[in-house]
Amino acid sequence: MTRQAQKRLEQVAPWIVTIGLLVVWQAVVVVFKIEPFLMPSPTAIFAAFLQYQDSILYHAWHTMVSTLLGFALGIVVGVLLGICIGSSRLVYAGLYPVLIGFNSVPKVATVPILVLWLGIGQPTAVATAFLLCFFPIAVNVATGLATVEPELEDVLRSLGASRTDILLKVGLPRAMPYFFASLKVAITLAFVGAVIAETLASNDGIGYLMIQASSQFRVPLMFAGLAVIAAMGVVTYLIFAFIERRMTGWAVRGQNASLGGGG
Repeated sequence: MTRQAQKRLEQVAPWIVTIGLLVVWQAVVVVFKIEPFLMPSPTAIFAAFLQYQDSILYHAWHTMVSTLLGFALGIVVGVLLGICIGSSRLVYAGLYPVLIGFNSVPKVATVPILVLWLGIGQPTAVATAFLLCFFPIAVNVATGLATVEPELEDVLRSLGASRTDILLKVGLPRAMPYFFASLKVAITLAFVGAVIAETLASNDGIGYLMIQASSQFRVPLMFAGLAVIAAMGVVTYLIFAFIERRMTGWAVRGQNASLGGGG
């Protein structure tokens, strides 16, 4: 297989897999005559989406806004924490174990506390999205800064570079591939956080819509909500993957070149 044909196959592979899974799903439901309240077919889910399109799109927009606000806050805090942790061994020793412990706490357990502080609604969803997404950003930025070789730092200092110069001109550019890679993970976690908060403490959003559909046994509508969340997650992931290729193409090309040379 030529490289161009392989590239085209890689481009269509996600569509082939998705369509194949939907066809198998539809066939299983039809052949085994599974009731819609247990497992609706893809066609029933699509019909539910068309029937409740206006409501789904309204709640999807609310979830998207909450997710992006929490994600933006997570980027700011995550980058600042990553710089502090990655550029100082003392801060790393004191702060990193605390972050590990904080990240180990199930975020669904923090929602009732956030409700007490922020009330029911979008602020709680934004805060929950932030709590889930800032940690991978901080860890990846710190890891990128830690990849700067001590020998390189010694050479730069001998040439008169200050600690700030090394951080801004060497450390942060070196951390960019790690940072953009973390964004693709963090945005999906932000969606998880927003939906969790909406299911527990909101009157809007896809999470709230799914809870209402569950209470009324509208299972196709519940699956339609899940499909919309998945679609939004895939779209945002692709956006940040595109930005990653544009901003850190030098790192990707270098990696590909090394892999090609090894073959």
